[in-house]
Amino acid sequence: MSDTVAGPDGRPRCPWALATADYVVYHDTEWGRPVHGDDALYERLCLEAFQSGLSWLTILRRREAFRKAFSSFEIAAVAEFGPADAERLLADEGIIRNRAKIEATLANAKVLAGWEPGELDTLIWSHAPEEPGPAPRAIGQVPAVTPESAALAKALKKAGIRFIGPTTAYALMQACGLVNDHLADCASRDPA
Repeated sequence: MSDTVAGPDGRPRCPWALATADYVVYHDTEWGRPVHGDDALYERLCLEAFQSGLSWLTILRRREAFRKAFSSFEIAAVAEFGPADAERLLADEGIIRNRAKIEATLANAKVLAGWEPGELDTLIWSHAPEEPGPAPRAIGQVPAVTPESAALAKALKKAGIRFIGPTTAYALMQACGLVNDHLADCASRDPA
């Protein structure tokens, strides 16, 4: 028996996806699909950090404001942000105005700007499990942390990346398709 729930269109989905229309779109088109590219992964890393302690829906609904505030998460552009930009961001009502998260986002861009192109992509994807685990049938079978996410968080921290822990790293792995935690009967598990 699976925890999947039929949506209004009859397609079975992970139950969390049916909480709002925003979640349905995110679940069906993004979550669990492979993401590559340093800037794209930097964006996801930043958004997962901003989500820490909050609902993902809060972040999802402010995503365009985040993109506008952080120059579309282009690492080279954000790396040039200075103290005036930090103050501007702290006053931006469209994003989460948490000083520690904003400062980590700016500091991480400065670190990543010194990396070779593709290095962030390679580092993150090197922590994808070699073999996918069994498809979860119930939400309770989806972990919050794995040995791979702990190793990814440790590697990122060692490289100077801030505001990352094993739980945030696992959420990043889920969001970017390093793992597939769509339930076994979910229509998005193996999209056509």
